[in-house]
Amino acid sequence: MSGLSNATSFETFGIWCVLLIAFLGLGYALMLRRQVLKYDKGTEKMQEVWGSIKGGADAYLRRQLKSILPLIAVLTVLLFFSVYIVPPSDEATKRFSNLNADQIKIVIGFARAIAFVMGATFSLLVGQFGMRMAVEGNVRVASASRRSFGEALKIAYRTGTITGMLTDGLGLLGGTLIFIILGIAAPDALLGFGFGGTLLALFMRVGGGIYTKAADVGADLVGKVEAGIPEDDPRNAAVIADLVGDNVGDCAGMAADIFESYEVTIVSGLILGLSLYSITGELKWIIFPLLVRGIGVLSSIIGTYLVKGSKKGDALNSINRGFYTSAVVSLASFAILAAFYMNEWRAFLCVGVGILLAVALDEVTKHFTDTTHRPVKEIAGASKTGSATLILRGLAEGFESAVWQTVVIAVTILSSVLIFWGHDVHYVLYGVAMTGIGMLTLTGNNVAMDSFGPIADNANGIGELAGLDKESRKVMDSLDATGNTTKAITKGVAIGSAVIAAVSLFGSFLTDVSKIQVGMGVDKTIFDTGIRISSPTVFIGMLIGACIPWLFSSLIINSVTRAASLIVNEVRRQFKIPGLLQGKVKPDYQKAVDICTVAAQRELLGLAIIAVVSPLVVGILLGVEALGGFLAGVIISGQLLAVFMANSGGAWDNAKKTIEDGAHGGKGSECHKAAVVGDTVGDPLKDTAGPALNPMIKVINLVSLLAAPILIQYKSTDPGMLAALVICAVLIVGAIIYSKKGGFKKTKAADSENIAA
Repeated sequence: MSGLSNATSFETFGIWCVLLIAFLGLGYALMLRRQVLKYDKGTEKMQEVWGSIKGGADAYLRRQLKSILPLIAVLTVLLFFSVYIVPPSDEATKRFSNLNADQIKIVIGFARAIAFVMGATFSLLVGQFGMRMAVEGNVRVASASRRSFGEALKIAYRTGTITGMLTDGLGLLGGTLIFIILGIAAPDALLGFGFGGTLLALFMRVGGGIYTKAADVGADLVGKVEAGIPEDDPRNAAVIADLVGDNVGDCAGMAADIFESYEVTIVSGLILGLSLYSITGELKWIIFPLLVRGIGVLSSIIGTYLVKGSKKGDALNSINRGFYTSAVVSLASFAILAAFYMNEWRAFLCVGVGILLAVALDEVTKHFTDTTHRPVKEIAGASKTGSATLILRGLAEGFESAVWQTVVIAVTILSSVLIFWGHDVHYVLYGVAMTGIGMLTLTGNNVAMDSFGPIADNANGIGELAGLDKESRKVMDSLDATGNTTKAITKGVAIGSAVIAAVSLFGSFLTDVSKIQVGMGVDKTIFDTGIRISSPTVFIGMLIGACIPWLFSSLIINSVTRAASLIVNEVRRQFKIPGLLQGKVKPDYQKAVDICTVAAQRELLGLAIIAVVSPLVVGILLGVEALGGFLAGVIISGQLLAVFMANSGGAWDNAKKTIEDGAHGGKGSECHKAAVVGDTVGDPLKDTAGPALNPMIKVINLVSLLAAPILIQYKSTDPGMLAALVICAVLIVGAIIYSKKGGFKKTKAADSENIAA
């Protein structure tokens, strides 16, 4: 490691071990893949249904890739040339002291561009490869359910673990490689790495969320409510699109989402560690986050491999046992590392608080969304007086859940303040970053839990469509119910990690701005003055920032509504085909798949532009301090709104499942119909708008970090800045109009042509 000439032999050895662990995590994923693919795919009918799901998922991924590659190419070029506007840091100049200024710019320019491409590629790999493995696993889970509960659980969880270990391995690999190559100059490239991963996560989260909920809402409204047929009934033309949506939304979207949180926390940890290195001269502040992440990968390997089931109904207990095993192994290892390497306990305590935060968020989310707890039971009970009271009850529980999850996060941040009490604010921000790293220590477990949900759901759908026996369906129903709970839990972790990561990036924003201000000879930096909300421009920035999550959510729910309307009309049209409802004629599943695919991709661009351009408008117009207020508004508002939407939607979903299990009249009753309406309202909240706020918050933070040096060095009245402001304003207005209308030239004929294509 030529970039770290003062590293001790232990530190050098530790970094190479971390790199080795990253490859070990990827090797573990490949081993699990081989194990899963050895199981059979069941009957010919099961494979026929699976083939339709696989074909729809592949078509969506191909179209998505074509949609995002041009933007990635443009941004790669812009990041390379940004070095001529945002000069390399002092650390980069020291790292490459043997080169002249122009050569350093070229090296850092390539580093930024390559890191961006690497982050985007890794995020894409996690989402796409993980989703393809989920599709491979679901039919094997359905087949295994005919033999035993334990075998079906093992296949479902290990298939999800493949995605989890890809997230762990690739996230650790990227950050470690950049650090090994660039040393103290790593932050110059790490922001590009984080931005690439976050931007791809936004695309995959938004596109997958629109797809899955358009299919789900359309299928439920016409199938369950209007026609009164069961879920996953083969007569419903949208049933295959619904099953495909589970994969592209919950597997590809969530995996990419947690991956970019994993990236961003390590990026902010290393940037803030570097600031402490410049104060203390000790490399341990930079090395510790990487060692922690390496230990986390090993702990996840141990914990996930222990998840096995032997009797019916113990799926959640088995999964929790694996999670807590990983947590104990991690904490014990961190304690040893703190005692023998850090020679102090503060960083260890912050990481430990992060793990406790993940556990606390799990429990809070479980309380409000699990079928065994009071909130879901009371929501189900409210169905006796109709869908309106059921929805109102769910809204109330969702609002309350947002309060308690936010309080948990606030206490977590306060703990960093107390742990580093009496120290410089740089230490406190580093503590917050380490809390985020600790929280995502068990990323392999968390992503495995999340992917388990759609895999079990798909297996259940395949069982229904293939006509499996009642005993097999009972096994899959049990796994499906567990999957709903694990999905809700990991959504809570994803939202919490997004907020902690955003706060860490906020600290990095303050650090970077202060460095530039010092270089410009400013008397009082932003660290000295703080972000003064008493300043009208800062308060305006905060208000605008608080509005962005609401605007984003409004537009994305509109997108789901438009796409779902197309599905509703298509399913209604096919129900009128003579013989279809009698089971004599097979529906055209591909038509619904095509509608969802086209609709999801069409909506991506406008929403991405809003996330990327809005901080630029505020920064140019109101200044860098107001941009800080804007970031605070986005984080606070986005946290509350995301938790509310995720938990209220999850509670409505499980209230419906409680009734389907026999409560309040069971399936087909008036209570069930009311619960289906509530679930349908909650679907775009919990699976589209709520989760999409996670990457949106971090995209805004990273764009602000990248733009801050320009905003400080140039005045808003400069011709170039004025031109940039006009362009950004036009883009924002155009993006809002585009998103509200679903395109600039929206006609039925155009829609038909796109779908046919």
